[in-house]
Amino acid sequence: MTEKKVALVTGASKGIGRAIAIALAKEGSFVIVNYNGSAAKAEETCDLIKSFGGACEAVQFNVADGEETAKAM
Repeated sequence: MTEKKVALVTGASKGIGRAIAIALAKEGSFVIVNYNGSAAKAEETCDLIKSFGGACEAVQFNVADGEETAKAM
Protein backbone atom coordinates (compact mmCIF):
# COMPACT_ATOMS: atom_id res chain seq x y z
CA MET A 1 0.00 0.00 0.00
CA THR A 2 1.27 3.44 -0.93
CA GLU A 3 0.56 6.32 1.41
CA LYS A 4 0.17 9.84 0.08
CA LYS A 5 2.03 12.39 2.18
CA VAL A 6 0.40 15.68 3.08
CA ALA A 7 2.55 18.73 3.71
CA LEU A 8 1.35 21.92 5.38
CA VAL A 9 3.59 24.77 4.28
CA THR A 10 3.11 28.02 6.15
CA GLY A 11 3.77 31.22 4.25
CA ALA A 12 3.61 29.24 1.01
CA SER A 13 2.25 32.10 -1.09
CA LYS A 14 5.70 33.63 -1.68
CA GLY A 15 9.44 33.38 -1.20
CA ILE A 16 11.00 30.47 0.65
CA GLY A 17 7.60 29.04 1.60
CA ARG A 18 6.59 28.92 -2.07
CA ALA A 19 9.86 27.21 -3.02
CA ILE A 20 9.39 24.62 -0.27
CA ALA A 21 5.77 23.97 -1.30
CA ILE A 22 6.81 23.42 -4.92
CA ALA A 23 9.70 21.13 -3.93
CA LEU A 24 7.44 19.00 -1.72
CA ALA A 25 4.82 18.76 -4.45
CA LYS A 26 7.48 17.65 -6.94
CA GLU A 27 8.36 14.87 -4.46
CA GLY A 28 4.73 13.72 -4.56
CA SER A 29 3.20 15.33 -1.48
CA PHE A 30 -0.25 16.88 -1.45
CA VAL A 31 0.52 20.43 -0.32
CA ILE A 32 -1.66 22.65 1.83
CA VAL A 33 -0.61 26.15 0.76
CA ASN A 34 -1.13 28.21 3.89
CA TYR A 35 -1.45 31.98 3.66
CA ASN A 36 -2.63 34.74 5.91
CA GLY A 37 -2.73 37.67 3.50
CA SER A 38 -2.95 37.28 -0.25
CA ALA A 39 -5.32 34.68 -1.66
CA ALA A 40 -4.15 35.62 -5.16
CA LYS A 41 -0.50 34.82 -4.32
CA ALA A 42 -1.52 31.51 -2.73
CA GLU A 43 -3.49 30.60 -5.86
CA GLU A 44 -0.40 31.46 -7.96
CA THR A 45 1.54 28.91 -5.91
CA CYS A 46 -1.19 26.32 -6.46
CA ASP A 47 -1.24 27.09 -10.19
CA LEU A 48 2.52 26.50 -10.35
CA ILE A 49 2.15 23.21 -8.48
CA LYS A 50 -0.71 22.07 -10.69
CA SER A 51 1.23 23.04 -13.85
CA PHE A 52 3.51 20.02 -13.36
CA GLY A 53 0.80 17.66 -12.14
CA GLY A 54 1.11 18.31 -8.42
CA ALA A 55 -1.82 18.52 -6.03
CA CYS A 56 -2.56 21.26 -3.53
CA GLU A 57 -5.14 23.40 -1.79
CA ALA A 58 -4.80 27.00 -0.61
CA VAL A 59 -6.05 27.52 2.95
CA GLN A 60 -6.10 30.80 4.87
CA PHE A 61 -5.38 30.91 8.59
CA ASN A 62 -2.96 32.58 10.97
CA VAL A 63 -0.53 30.00 12.37
CA ALA A 64 0.25 32.34 15.29
CA ASP A 65 -3.32 31.74 16.49
CA GLY A 66 -3.50 28.23 17.93
CA GLU A 67 -7.29 28.10 18.01
CA GLU A 68 -7.56 29.27 14.39
CA THR A 69 -4.95 26.73 13.30
CA ALA A 70 -6.70 23.87 15.11
CA LYS A 71 -10.00 24.84 13.51
CA ALA A 72 -8.42 24.90 10.03
CA MET A 73 -6.85 21.50 10.50
